[in-house]
Amino acid sequence: MRPIVREDGRAEAFLDGLRQFAGFGAATVEFDDGGLRYFVNEYWTSAQRRSHSLHEVSYRACFKAQLPEFFIQRLTDGGDTVYDPFSGRGTTALQAALMGRRPAANDINPLSAMLVAPRFAPPEVAAVRERLGAIPPVDAPFADEPDLSVFYHPETLRRLRGLRAWLLDRAPDPVDAWIRMVALNRLTGHSPGFFSVYTLPPNQAASVASQRRINATRNQVPPPRDTAGIILKKTRSLLADGHPPPHPQAMLTTGVAWATPGLTDASVDLLVTSPPFLDIVDYEGDNWLRCWFAGIDPATVPIARHATIPAWERFVRSCFQEFARIVRPGGYVAFEVGEVRGGKVLLERNVAAAVEGLPFHILGTMVNQQAFTKTANCWGVGNNAKGTNTNRIVLMQRVGG
Repeated sequence: MRPIVREDGRAEAFLDGLRQFAGFGAATVEFDDGGLRYFVNEYWTSAQRRSHSLHEVSYRACFKAQLPEFFIQRLTDGGDTVYDPFSGRGTTALQAALMGRRPAANDINPLSAMLVAPRFAPPEVAAVRERLGAIPPVDAPFADEPDLSVFYHPETLRRLRGLRAWLLDRAPDPVDAWIRMVALNRLTGHSPGFFSVYTLPPNQAASVASQRRINATRNQVPPPRDTAGIILKKTRSLLADGHPPPHPQAMLTTGVAWATPGLTDASVDLLVTSPPFLDIVDYEGDNWLRCWFAGIDPATVPIARHATIPAWERFVRSCFQEFARIVRPGGYVAFEVGEVRGGKVLLERNVAAAVEGLPFHILGTMVNQQAFTKTANCWGVGNNAKGTNTNRIVLMQRVGG
């Protein structure tokens, strides 16, 4: 079956581009298996920090900005709406803004909007410096404060309490919102560029009990940190490549992906996303400290977690029933499902089953084969490493009226 295309033949041109792609020296491998068409190549680099500096915000299980950039560049025009219903740190939305498209994003956790919204229109460094100088420290702990002494020096903790109180007691303006976003990404980490003593990487927060064990094992105590200096340094780093260009106003919503009344019918030109993959990432546990700092009760954030493949497939179908409403006829969906359980589970097949009977035509499954993998095969990759080592993207076009 030939793909259903727009009048400009964009779908056919996109697929031909995949077949002819040789950006990293290798030819695309195309084959059919199980009723699905596959395109295997390295379509974007595995190298670090090759995207705009504003993307350098840590978050659990996020994809590289080159992924949405690949589809935005080829499947949209200036001013088109690009949407991510599982926004996370906001990679798709920010990349859309950087490319002059209208960014739209949704996430079940309000933390997501806090992380992406300030980066659409960042303040100047001088304004951040001036605001930080006005925020007083606070001695008394909050009523809901866990034992943060395992992470922070007493003086650092006074500064963080003051910053948290300042942000929770006010309606944040753009400068406050920026400071909150940066602070959320400097709370804990494994270098002096974070507020904490040495701990897990910044996309995961150790529990209090785990941090006690880390401190004992390393024979360490939290050193004093210059919180304002760290925020300013990260601000300058994020702005190293400049501010985003003019772009249509962003639309950010918070809620479940299968019910988004804030988005109108047929308003999305391209949807690029990566949903939760079964029950393998503890988003709540990884973000507990960020949620505390931001005043978010994790119990009120019902993050989808699916222990079985059939349950995940039902979840995906419910989402695509909503996507059928908001994606315009002729629009596209790039649905990234990664590599799960060492490549033994091919979730693209479950996606295909989930969209059966819905107005979506599957154009193919792209397998972005990373250069650091060990052995390529017809499924895109074969190695012994745990985690997600390839991007597997099911590409679809919305059909019908």
